[in-house]
Amino acid sequence: MQLPIYQKNELNVATPPATIADQEAEAGKPRGQYAVVSLGCPKNLVDTEQMLGRLDADGYRMVDSVDGADFVVVNTCAFIDSARDESMEAIDEMLALKRDGKLRNVVVTGCLAERQQGKLLEDRPEIDALVGVFGRNDIVSVVDDLYSGLEEQRTVFKPAAVNPLSDAMRSAVTPRHFAYLKISEGCDRLCTFCAIPKMRGKHFSKPIEQIVDEAKRLGDSGVREIVVVAQDTTYYGMDRYGKPRLNDLLQQLDQIESVDWIRLMYFYPMYIDDALIDTIASANRIVPYIDMPLQHASDSMLKRMSRKTTRKLQTEIVHKLRDRIDSLVMRTTMITGFPGETEDDFKELLDFVDESQFENLGVFTYSIEEDTPAARLPNRVDPEVAIRRRDELMALQQSIAFEWNASRVGGTEEVLIDAPMPEQEGVFIGRTRNEAPDVDGLVYVSQVNEDAPVEVGQIRPCEIVASQGYDLAAAAVE
Repeated sequence: MQLPIYQKNELNVATPPATIADQEAEAGKPRGQYAVVSLGCPKNLVDTEQMLGRLDADGYRMVDSVDGADFVVVNTCAFIDSARDESMEAIDEMLALKRDGKLRNVVVTGCLAERQQGKLLEDRPEIDALVGVFGRNDIVSVVDDLYSGLEEQRTVFKPAAVNPLSDAMRSAVTPRHFAYLKISEGCDRLCTFCAIPKMRGKHFSKPIEQIVDEAKRLGDSGVREIVVVAQDTTYYGMDRYGKPRLNDLLQQLDQIESVDWIRLMYFYPMYIDDALIDTIASANRIVPYIDMPLQHASDSMLKRMSRKTTRKLQTEIVHKLRDRIDSLVMRTTMITGFPGETEDDFKELLDFVDESQFENLGVFTYSIEEDTPAARLPNRVDPEVAIRRRDELMALQQSIAFEWNASRVGGTEEVLIDAPMPEQEGVFIGRTRNEAPDVDGLVYVSQVNEDAPVEVGQIRPCEIVASQGYDLAAAAVE
């Protein structure tokens, strides 16, 4: 989950909103100050940045704490139970601050606002505005209405017809040196466990030219690593061009000289062809890292999940990718406890993970999603059994990951320096090409020569000197 981003505002909340706006406009000050809580996946984070960019352009200013802010934007996630619970807790926390007079308005946006519009307003009438996923372009008009003294709730529903949204107008909340690049919105998959198509609609691809332009803007602004994200990356272009065009897009992105690393996330095993593999294998800037969520390996489970693949096909694509792309690192996610999962199904999953040796892997226990086909499936798995299987699978993955990390000790790898280590002078936190931000392990880098200082945003050669679980310790090389 993306950690909350808390901001602060120091306006006098007792002053009428319109008076504040008028006074500040005359004085050349911001129209108002706001706080942000951003939850969920990188795709949601891009939505957050796009809304902040629009607010900033309209004269509002983001600050560093919710305490006393004029308003707060809570961009929610509704992917699974734990994500919904986290979103509800954030909303309730902000509403408590509003009741205490420390906030004037609470604006709820994102997937939970899209999915539970009526229920949210019924259960939490103090919410001032709801903005659905495809209403994000309306965030300024929503806030302007609140500043104009609008007292009734406003809900912004998803438009009947939606075009791919530009993310060029963004205010970054990630470190300056890396950014997420969303290439499409929505999903056409009908996986029985997933409610994303109900929240984010059908698949819409941005034009290649628009994506390349956004990437160039990011590179020119100082971004060194671009992380390509979508609900279904390998499906990119099918709706717009009549066939997948990820290969063509990547070839153009790889030519952007201002960017050093391009990382690929959310591959679906379909539509990975020889041309796409060749492009990744021969690229100058695309790092040999692929995130490909597979969810399971038992044929019976894959069929019940409507994944349109088999264990045999998944095994073949994993082997093919590893054979053709040098030093490839793979990440995947799995689900335990899906309705009907037997001990034999789970053993197949264990065998597949042991055989595939994924460097990075996450596991979810099945979460019942309303209005999805899986919610109606019989043979529910006891939650304690699902947790036990998750823990057993993670124990296997831990041994794989720890052994892989230990094998890296003594080598030299390039490390992108993300941040200084708090309260430890001369120590920094970074990642190699093998680690995606927020979800994989970290590299703790020591500066050993003051004449060659380590700086945030550098890509620095480092000697790996030790491994500790999922993380590494390294010394900066001059």
